[in-house]
Amino acid sequence: MNIDFSKSGGLVPVVIQDENTLEVLMLGYMNEEAFKKTEAEGKVTFFSRTKNRLWTKGEESGNFLNVKSISIDCDNDTLLIKVEPVGPTCHTGSRSCFKTDYNQNFIFQLEGIIKDRFENPVESSYINKLRHKGLNKIAQKVGEEGVETVIAALAQTEEDLINEASDLVFHLLVLLKEKNLTLETIAKNLESRHK
Repeated sequence: MNIDFSKSGGLVPVVIQDENTLEVLMLGYMNEEAFKKTEAEGKVTFFSRTKNRLWTKGEESGNFLNVKSISIDCDNDTLLIKVEPVGPTCHTGSRSCFKTDYNQNFIFQLEGIIKDRFENPVESSYINKLRHKGLNKIAQKVGEEGVETVIAALAQTEEDLINEASDLVFHLLVLLKEKNLTLETIAKNLESRHK
């Protein structure tokens, strides 16, 4: 990766993004030494302009940013690092340093929760109970929720429609996981159809 550290006095901006939800978590800066340490250790290390030293996010709090991928922009002077955050990212205790009133990409996080329930079954969980009933029951639930969504759209309140659509999306995610498909696969397919 040919990063141009010369443009801004040896520092490049680094956008930190949650790998699963795609939410932007924070912005920091790296010098070449911080970048090399990040690559070597797999945890994001910044150059702190206020402390004038390297600073590994989470070194005091334990809220590390585990590196999943690193991309560079077209001018070679800005990085995008996708991470798996351990705990909240912001020093205020928020998941993001940016003031968003909700996680606009929670659906990706929900997909991760469902995946975890598949890999680490909890006996009392709804997902576990549904899986034990098999693929036919999971697919049937998607159909039922689809019909209930249509009924809510035609004859019920907006709140009813929101609730039924939420149930439909949830059960569709369970079905996709049961068939080893992801939202990424669906997004790529939709994008290819759009072209």
